[in-house]
Amino acid sequence: MREIKLEPSWKTHLQGEFDKEYMQVLCSFLMNEKAAGKTIYPEGSEYFRAMDLTPFEQVKVVILGQDPYHGPGQAHGLCFSVRPDVRIPPSLVNMYKELQSDLGIPPASHGCLEHWARQGVLLLNSVLTVEHKQAASHQKRGWEQFTDKVIAELNAKREGVVFILWGSYAQRKGQFIDRSKHLVLQAVHPSPLSAHRGFFGSRPFSQTNDYLVSKGEQPVDWQLPAV
Repeated sequence: MREIKLEPSWKTHLQGEFDKEYMQVLCSFLMNEKAAGKTIYPEGSEYFRAMDLTPFEQVKVVILGQDPYHGPGQAHGLCFSVRPDVRIPPSLVNMYKELQSDLGIPPASHGCLEHWARQGVLLLNSVLTVEHKQAASHQKRGWEQFTDKVIAELNAKREGVVFILWGSYAQRKGQFIDRSKHLVLQAVHPSPLSAHRGFFGSRPFSQTNDYLVSKGEQPVDWQLPAV
């Protein structure tokens, strides 16, 4: 990971993390996995893609995911998002259904969410890497501590951020967010296994925009352009 370049504003807040023991252990783990011939997603240059596209001072919204997709060509550093030519995953299909119900925006023909990221929506996975076809294989290796620091910095040094926490995992990770400074929206995960238990009808997209407007911020244009 030595060749990884972190976006400058994030580097200001996170530089100290790279000197800590947990990060050294994580770096060694990743290098050893690659040396053993294992395929890791996303590509090394995209580990921090969410932060590259959404600088610290521009973050309006945080959508918190868990792990990258573990199939070929899917993961590109943004939670829930896939490259434009990849089949839209089931959870994202459900997000599009809720978006249509909530704001009348028809589902996009692709699953690339970079348009959201460039408007200040930090699409952050808790764990930033995964082994090919091995779901959750890089959990508890150190990434969680790093992304906790990302959330903690936003919580402490920004105001009026919308944190969208879908599912129990994301909700546990966001327990320390100051509700007096930020808006926290919680619902079950958009996975087909749970979406019908309260994700559908939760209206996260309109609630986010209403809050941003109330704070004098530009609302998010949730409609994805064609690619």
